[in-house]
Amino acid sequence: MEVPAAETYDEAYRRKLFDFLWREVEPLAGEIERSGIFPQQELFPKFREYGLWGLLIPRRYGGLGLTTKQYLPLLAEFSKVAGVVRVLLHVHNTSARAVAAYGSAAQKDALLPALARGDSSLTFALTEPNSGSGMDVACRAERDGDQWRVSGTKHYITNAEFADLHLVCCRTGARGDRRGLSALVIPTDTPGFTIEPMPELMGNNGPFHGILRFDNARVPAASMIGTEGDGLEIFLGELEPSRAFVAASSLGAAERALEIALDFAKRRVTFGRTIAARPSVQAELAEMARDVYTLRLILEDVAGKIDRGEDCALEASIAKLSGLETVMRVTDKALDVLGGRGYFSDYPYPLERIYREARINLAEEGTPSIQRLVMARALLEEPAPLA
Repeated sequence: MEVPAAETYDEAYRRKLFDFLWREVEPLAGEIERSGIFPQQELFPKFREYGLWGLLIPRRYGGLGLTTKQYLPLLAEFSKVAGVVRVLLHVHNTSARAVAAYGSAAQKDALLPALARGDSSLTFALTEPNSGSGMDVACRAERDGDQWRVSGTKHYITNAEFADLHLVCCRTGARGDRRGLSALVIPTDTPGFTIEPMPELMGNNGPFHGILRFDNARVPAASMIGTEGDGLEIFLGELEPSRAFVAASSLGAAERALEIALDFAKRRVTFGRTIAARPSVQAELAEMARDVYTLRLILEDVAGKIDRGEDCALEASIAKLSGLETVMRVTDKALDVLGGRGYFSDYPYPLERIYREARINLAEEGTPSIQRLVMARALLEEPAPLA
């Protein structure tokens, strides 16, 4: 399909995209989860057709250039259809967004058109096995003439199976120095760079999460995004909006759980009447709807702040934490409403899969404890941690 103009996004593009997702992707979700195999040859070209690889890439580079307010409903719908699709496209687009925001003109020209087409894909390689995702990043890059020599390990890296590029947070200065981190784009085929799959996930199986190992891997000096010492700004700059992006995925999963609970409650008959007629079930449904509506309003507010370029560290973490609490409560209550049937896989609803898929949101872009820390520091006007 032709990529739509931004002003026709709501009227035409979203309807066509959502129809595609429910007609062609949702029927595959259960099998993707069971097999752990994502049908790349079948779906990746269709993702290109709908512009899904370039949702946040400016139109001048072949992307759709969506605003945050336009992007969040798509993430929510991806989560409703198949969590693995949301995870895959979220990471690709967030990483591409970093290049668009911080890359040089030459880097944007070289990288963004291929990323927008899906001919190339970029991971967001921040987390490490022992040093976490904060100021104690241990993966090190040392300047050696016109190259950077990289050594260290990253893990929990989404899309590592198929991505050909990796945005890697490296230490180039002293520990504790806020100018001691930098960002490098490292190709998968770089000598000294290997990728290993991690164990199967609780949910969202498909493209594996990988361990990236660098053993004196050398990349050109021009591989650095921004300048030396910009790494904290770059990764923080993407983590803040990305927390709202994860909250939108929580919204989608919660909406689907509520829809399932409502449908089941209207159909399930006990003692001659539907369980929807019972006050105890009505109370559960009402509380679920309240949670979903509240999260939707929070996201609408934070999306506006992001699009206006406002500092929103506090609001983004509020959205992320609120999304987690909402999706946990709503999926739990949906299981209560469905009883034993909710515990079965795809029988007849995929609630069990949605319940598991939503749990990945706990770890993405910082745990609940990290969100509370970021919120407190924003309120107290102290420097925020990296994750």
